[in-house]
Amino acid sequence: MSDATLHSITQDPDDFAVQIADSIESFIVATTEVAKGDEPDSAVPFLLLEISQLLLAGGRLGAHEDIVPDERYEPDTGPDVDVDDLRMRFAMLLEPVDVFSEVFDPYEPRKAPVPCRISDNLADIVTDLRHGLAHYRAGRTSEALWWWQFSYFSNWGPTASGTLRALQSLVSHVRLDQPLAELDGLDTDEDLTEDDLAEEAGRVMAAEIGGPLGIGVRVVKK
Repeated sequence: MSDATLHSITQDPDDFAVQIADSIESFIVATTEVAKGDEPDSAVPFLLLEISQLLLAGGRLGAHEDIVPDERYEPDTGPDVDVDDLRMRFAMLLEPVDVFSEVFDPYEPRKAPVPCRISDNLADIVTDLRHGLAHYRAGRTSEALWWWQFSYFSNWGPTASGTLRALQSLVSHVRLDQPLAELDGLDTDEDLTEDDLAEEAGRVMAAEIGGPLGIGVRVVKK
């Protein structure tokens, strides 16, 4: 079955599984197009929109009763599609603002933020979604829904939520004319303290973010 043909003509477009699969397919196609870098000026706001729409599907999965697959053991879907190229494309496209800080569990007291990368998060999300899509295309609908629901709670949901917060923050800083401090050494390979992370932030570049939104950006350097 081709990527463009997910459903048979006999399937009800109002069916829950069809709607979830459509949302996931749409996200994968859209983010893959963004990663090509043909329109770098609109990458951040477009990703903000796509992640927001994906999380609507995730919220529906999260609110749904526990989905039980037909088979006790997960059928083999073969090797997952390599997303390293997608990851690297996003890393280059978002280089000025790729790294951000995140608290994984807001209910764990005094948990220090950790550095993350938007590019890594997007690649991880796509990997999870494609895995379920392989089941769906093979006709294993309950297996696909179970996987998407399980991985929403365990991985791609929290990852997408953190990514959305970072993207929303970038756009908000531009719209509210509140420039970020220059990124100076914050990286996912470093073991930084909470104070370090509090002082470091991604630098919003006017040419890549402010321009498309029609707003001038002042870059504040330390």
